[in-house]
Amino acid sequence: MTAAADTAPTRTTTPVFRRAVEGKTLPILIVLGVILLIWYAFTVHLNAPWQIDAYERAETEWTAADLVRDTMAQERPVLPSPHQVVAEIWKTTVGTRLTSKRNLFYHAWITLSSTLLGFVIGTALGVLLAVGIVHNRAMDKSVMPWVIASQTIPILAVAPMIIVVLNAIGLSGLLPKALISTYLSFFPVVVGMVKGFRSPEAFQLDLMRTYNASGAQTFWKLRWPAALPYLFTSMKVAVAISLVGAIVGELPTGAVSGLGARLLAGSYYGQTVQIWSALFMAAALAAILVGVVGIGQRMVMARMGEKP
Repeated sequence: MTAAADTAPTRTTTPVFRRAVEGKTLPILIVLGVILLIWYAFTVHLNAPWQIDAYERAETEWTAADLVRDTMAQERPVLPSPHQVVAEIWKTTVGTRLTSKRNLFYHAWITLSSTLLGFVIGTALGVLLAVGIVHNRAMDKSVMPWVIASQTIPILAVAPMIIVVLNAIGLSGLLPKALISTYLSFFPVVVGMVKGFRSPEAFQLDLMRTYNASGAQTFWKLRWPAALPYLFTSMKVAVAISLVGAIVGELPTGAVSGLGARLLAGSYYGQTVQIWSALFMAAALAAILVGVVGIGQRMVMARMGEKP
C-alpha cells in the first residue's frame, strides 16, 4: 500500500512533463529564459559605465555584486532591466486609477480607438480595391502599381503631411491618426484579397459558366469563399501594422494621450523605463488584436465546414 502511494505522484507528473517536452511549452520557456539572460547581461554592460563613474565621484568602494545590483536599479538607465519594466507596468496599470492619464490602459485605449477605426477603413478599402482589380483589367494595370508604390514612401515622412493637411481643413483628433493607420493597413488586404479572388482554378470557373451562373453568383459562391482564408491572414498583418500607424500618427501631433504620447514623453525626459513599458503594452495590444482576428478566423472557417 505504501509503495503504491509513493509511486502515485510520479504517474501524475510524468505525463505532464512529457507533454511539456513534446509540445511547444518547453521550447518557448527555454527561448524566453535565454532572452531574459541576454537582456540582464546587456543591462549590466550598458549601465555599468555610468554606475562606475558614480562610484568614483562618490569615492565609494564597490564590488562586482554591488555593480550588478545597482545597474539594475538606476532611475534612468540606458537599458532598464526586465523587472524594472514589469514593475513600471504594474504601477501604471494596477497601481493607478483606470481613468488617470498616468494609467497605461487609458493610453492603450486612446491608441486602440484610432487603430480599430483605421483598420476597419483600411480593410474595407482593401477589399473594394481588390474586387475592382480582379474584375477590371484597367484597374489591374493602373491601380495595382500605385498601390505597391504607395508603400515605398516612409510612413514617418507621410504622417506629418497628413496631420498638417487635415488640420488645415479642420479635421483633428481621432480621424487623422486613423487615416495613417488606414494608409498602412489597406496594402496587405489588397494584395491578399487579389490573390484570394484569383485562387479558384480554371475548371471551377468553367463549372460556374456551365451552370450559367452570373458574375455576382460566381463572386459570392466561388471567389469570396475561396478568398476568406487570404482575408483573415491579411487582416492579421493589417491589424498589427495599423497599431504601428496609430502610434506613429501620435508622434507629430504632440499628443498628450496614447502610447505614442507616452513614448514621446519618455524620450523627452529620458524616462527609458516608461518608454519600454509603453513598448511592451503596444506589443501586448498587437498580440491581443491578432489573437482576436485568429479567433474570428477559426469561427468563420468552422462555420464553412473546415476541419480543425
